[in-house]
Amino acid sequence: MLREWKSIRKARLQHSRVFDLMCETYLSPRTGEPHPFYLLETADWTNIIPLTPANDVVLIRQFRAGIRAFTLEIPGGMVDPADASPMEAARREMREETGYDSEHIVLLGSVHPNPAILNNRCSTFLATDVHRTANQQLDSGEDIEVESVPLRQIPELIRRGKITHGLVLNAFQWLWSTPTKLDNRAYKSL
Repeated sequence: MLREWKSIRKARLQHSRVFDLMCETYLSPRTGEPHPFYLLETADWTNIIPLTPANDVVLIRQFRAGIRAFTLEIPGGMVDPADASPMEAARREMREETGYDSEHIVLLGSVHPNPAILNNRCSTFLATDVHRTANQQLDSGEDIEVESVPLRQIPELIRRGKITHGLVLNAFQWLWSTPTKLDNRAYKSL
């Protein structure tokens, strides 16, 4: 039977606006030996699948420094301290990044993005009947292009490697595996 690992030391190695780099040392319950783990402590994240009345997904294309390339994604970002909830953060991100909004938002699910090195969760939401209500409100580190794609084309974009962001792939998995939270439009299009 697995036993809990005991934390014996924790030190912040680096602080930034987005995360803190931590070194936390645990004692192995099996060997009794200490093992350092390097962790990124960060705010929770959120993302949202915006679905129009015509059954189009509002996607964004933006530069990602980690892979030095542009990615096709759904809107998302960090849950800020001023956000009342992850759902409000998702709605805010959708409005800022796309200019679209909706009153119809439901939680699809939540995951740990990478529990080996990250302490946070990412919550995924579905917004239906989205409409463009404003212009984008991008911050200085964003340069985003908005694209609408029929929902039925998403599986092919994934198969062809056009959508590769792991949290976006997870969001669509939540969408297609959570029928009780969706209307039938999401399934009729596949």
